[in-house]
Amino acid sequence: MTPLARNIWVVVTFGLLLYGACGTENNNKGANQSTEDVLSYVDPFIGTGGHGHAFPGAVSPFGMVQPSPDNGRGGWDWCSGYHITDSLIAGFSQLHLSGTGIGDLLDVLIMPTNSKMDVTRFGKTRDSLPYVSSFNHEREQAHPGFYSVYLSKPDVTASLTASERVAVHKYAFNAKEEPSFIIDLGFAVNWDGVLASEINLENKTLITGYRHSTGWAKNQKVFFAIQTNQSIVNTNWVADGFIKEQVQKVAGKNTGAQFFFAPETDSVQLKIAVSSVSIANAKANLATGKWFAETKAKTEQEWRNALGKIEIDTPIDSLKTIFYTALYHAQIAPNLFSDVSGEFRLQNDSIAKAPQHTAAYSTLSVWDTFRAENPLLNILQPKKVNGIIRSMLAYYQEQGRLPIWTLYGNETQTMTGNHAVSVLVEAYLKGFRDYDVDLSYQAVKKTMLGRDRGLDLYSQYGYIPFDKADESVTISLEYAYNDWCVAQMAKALGKKEDYDYFYQRSKAFEQLFNPKTGFMQGKSANGQQWRQPFDPKHSNHREHTDYTEGNAWQHSWFVPHNVESLIALHGGEASFVKKLEQLFTESSDITGDNVSVDISGLIGQYAHGNEPSHHIAYLFNKANAPWKTQFWVREILNTQYTTRPDGLSGNEDCGQMSAWYVFSALGFYPMNPASGTYEFGSPLFKKAIIKLDNGKTLTVEAPKTTTENKYIQTVKLNGKLLDRTYITHNEIMAGGVLEFEMGANPKY
Repeated sequence: MTPLARNIWVVVTFGLLLYGACGTENNNKGANQSTEDVLSYVDPFIGTGGHGHAFPGAVSPFGMVQPSPDNGRGGWDWCSGYHITDSLIAGFSQLHLSGTGIGDLLDVLIMPTNSKMDVTRFGKTRDSLPYVSSFNHEREQAHPGFYSVYLSKPDVTASLTASERVAVHKYAFNAKEEPSFIIDLGFAVNWDGVLASEINLENKTLITGYRHSTGWAKNQKVFFAIQTNQSIVNTNWVADGFIKEQVQKVAGKNTGAQFFFAPETDSVQLKIAVSSVSIANAKANLATGKWFAETKAKTEQEWRNALGKIEIDTPIDSLKTIFYTALYHAQIAPNLFSDVSGEFRLQNDSIAKAPQHTAAYSTLSVWDTFRAENPLLNILQPKKVNGIIRSMLAYYQEQGRLPIWTLYGNETQTMTGNHAVSVLVEAYLKGFRDYDVDLSYQAVKKTMLGRDRGLDLYSQYGYIPFDKADESVTISLEYAYNDWCVAQMAKALGKKEDYDYFYQRSKAFEQLFNPKTGFMQGKSANGQQWRQPFDPKHSNHREHTDYTEGNAWQHSWFVPHNVESLIALHGGEASFVKKLEQLFTESSDITGDNVSVDISGLIGQYAHGNEPSHHIAYLFNKANAPWKTQFWVREILNTQYTTRPDGLSGNEDCGQMSAWYVFSALGFYPMNPASGTYEFGSPLFKKAIIKLDNGKTLTVEAPKTTTENKYIQTVKLNGKLLDRTYITHNEIMAGGVLEFEMGANPKY
């Protein structure tokens, strides 16, 4: 998207006219991707509007640092620090979250300045900060590995790039007044709050320090090292609101400083590295960094390599933009967390170390990503997978159970179930074994035999009673799936007794299905009462409810491991299909006084903007109605993703929203991630080539696919007809040709 188009869109949000092409736009340029730069099809501003919560700044694939602009404003739509509707920038911090529903990080805020600042106002709210600048979206641009904006107040053009561990800033001072930059370690918005900080000018070109904070991550310790390519000639210091004169170092709760360059300076570059362990480690990370031009070129090439793993053929440029932006968003998180030494900090302040040949990762949003993001990485980024599993095992050894949602090495306890179990079991079953397998099985088994987070109730009753705990239905259904995953690993390891035990527990969903209503409902501890009154459209966000961020319509379908039994509970295929179709055709009214904001992207009661709905359209396949999967998957592809800044119908959630699109646009999706199968949907592209790390390629062909030709007539794999609705992981990894014959009418 051009800067002008983005600016028009911002005006639109205030009620004028809409800009942007939707997924069905027929914008034919006839470009050949092989002769074009794939980076040109990525728009990092997609997801920065609406409730996407994406950031537009620079990052390398899965990089440790994410320098990006911060508007300085709190609120749900500023979880990433930035929203397209804002017109002010407070600065550029080095750590950001990609599309989460909770805000944190935004550490080590830096802002170029061109006049002396009142440093006593540092660490305050945006309206009081002296260095905030207005900006215009017409003079803002971004592509993978690069971001730039003109700041009107200091008359500075700020540009950002990043390598794996080092952020690089470049400031062009258009007016040579007092070229400088500030560091404000007291800057904090949303859930974050600083506890202690320090800034130290070690020499004329090296600044070090730390920022310790609490928020979503309760024990976040960021150590940093900053190198400038110009000498610092003067300074201005503050600690807890008091100016500090003739010092080279400040410490306190809220600290800050302004660093000045010679008056004739017209351009400055900064390299910034962080570490969770120590300043010494931050310096070692810094030593790996290069200056701006070299870093930008290298990171752009890394993104070309990452995005080039899938090559698509379509005459519709808007589809290329949506697809490659999704593929970009799907390779931002999880984030590298270990230093060049391999060290990383755990939440109890112990220091762990990743083996030399791998790395440790954080930002593990597994409630979201187990569904499609992690399965996508298993195909496209297999070299990362063992490191992710090793990281989970490190967190397990420190906590005594697998992680729920890990942020900067901290367990946040966010969301329901424990889907690190799914991620680990899926990786094991798909052949990833470069970790302690015995420890991994111990981890999944011990986690599911735990007593916290409702597992004690789940074990006692066979489900979680609504009169004992909130979100009882969602948690019970998710634990049932987690149990099924443990059972599959036990079976693979020859542990029959464990298999029988966990497989039996995985039937917990049967306890919660009410045949009179056709929904999963909260059941009492005595097993005799359903929660009353019951309204399947009712939502009460996270309290006094049986459903997490949703209602009965959206959560009654989470039985991906045993769809056959779910169909039987509904009375057979015909009644199941009728009820499932009603989900998409029912009115979109949501009732209640505290409706979850996460219920978005509605098609009927189907809510694509939140992850619990993501597998549902593929359930028709299991009831011998695959044409309905094809119809509704294509409807979701065409209506829930666009090229606009609000082009995501819900939180990006660390790649899950985008991974759904990547899979579904290719024509298949991991409805049950740990099963090793991918259900067919409705491919968007005439041809797609998936380039696998094993040197093989899977070519997906659908030459007749169009807006009208959305129904599969036949499927062939390497020339042989498939009399089934799925492809296996082993078949994908073996490469070959997957050919879809498409038509305008369903094939019953």
